[in-house]
Amino acid sequence: MSKSVLYEQDKRIVKITLNRPDTRNALSGDIIEELVEYLNKADKDKNVGCIILTGAGKSFSSGGNLQEIKDMTTKDNMSLSELEDWYRFGIQKIPRTMNSIDVPIVAAVNGHAIGAGNDLCTMCDIRIAGEDAKFSESFLRIGIIPGDGGSWFLPKIIGLSRANEMILTCDVLDAQKALDWGLVSQVVPNDNLLKVAHETADKIASQPPEASRRAKRLLRMSQNVSLDKALEMAASQQSILQQLNDHREAIDALLEKRKANYTNS
Repeated sequence: MSKSVLYEQDKRIVKITLNRPDTRNALSGDIIEELVEYLNKADKDKNVGCIILTGAGKSFSSGGNLQEIKDMTTKDNMSLSELEDWYRFGIQKIPRTMNSIDVPIVAAVNGHAIGAGNDLCTMCDIRIAGEDAKFSESFLRIGIIPGDGGSWFLPKIIGLSRANEMILTCDVLDAQKALDWGLVSQVVPNDNLLKVAHETADKIASQPPEASRRAKRLLRMSQNVSLDKALEMAASQQSILQQLNDHREAIDALLEKRKANYTNS
C-alpha cells in the first residue's frame, strides 16, 4: 500500500507530497500523522535548507475528510470532550508543528486548496500557485469554523477584512485573485509549478543554512511582540550568527567574488 505522504530529498531540498489523490488529499488521520512526522524529520536534519509542500494529482488538498467529520457525531457518537480532543491532538498538530519548525517551507499549490487545505497553505512561508489553483475557506458551508488555526494564520497574510470575507462568504478565489490579495506570491503555468517551486527553494537553500533558519524564526517570533523585544531577539540571534564559520565564509566569498562553500558550522 502506498504511503499517504511522500518524503523525497535532493541534496538540501526536501519535497513533501500529500499522496492521497483519491480523496483529493483530504487531511485524514493518516496524512496528519505522516505529515507532522516528516516536517519534524526535515527540521531536525540540518542539511535540509528548504521544504517544498505539494499534493499528488489534481488537488493540493480538499481539506478535512467529510466522511470522517460526519462519522464523528453520526456513527462514533463522539462527546463534546472527545471532539475537542480530536482537534487538539489531531489536526491541530499541523499548525503547532508548522509554526514551531525553522526550516523554510514553500507551498506549490496545484489545483484546489479548500478549507483546511487552504489553511495548510497559509502555514507555509511562501505560496506559489499553478494557474488553475483555487482557494476557499469553506467551513461554514458544512456548519463549522476553521478549527485548524486558519483564523490565526489567514488575517496575518491577507488582512482581517479579506479574511472575514473569505471565511464568512465561503467564496472561491481563483489564482489571480489570490495573487491580488497577497495570498500567494506567484502564479505560474501548471506545468511549471514544481520547476518554479524548486527554483525558489534552490535560492533559499543556497543561503547560509543556520542563518536562514534563524531568519525565519525571528520573523515568526517578531509578529507578536513589541519593537523593543523584536530588536532584543535580533541582537541575540545576530551575535550567535556572527560567531559562525559560515558568516565569515559568506563575507570572504563576496569579497573574493566566488561561490560560497557553507559547512553549517
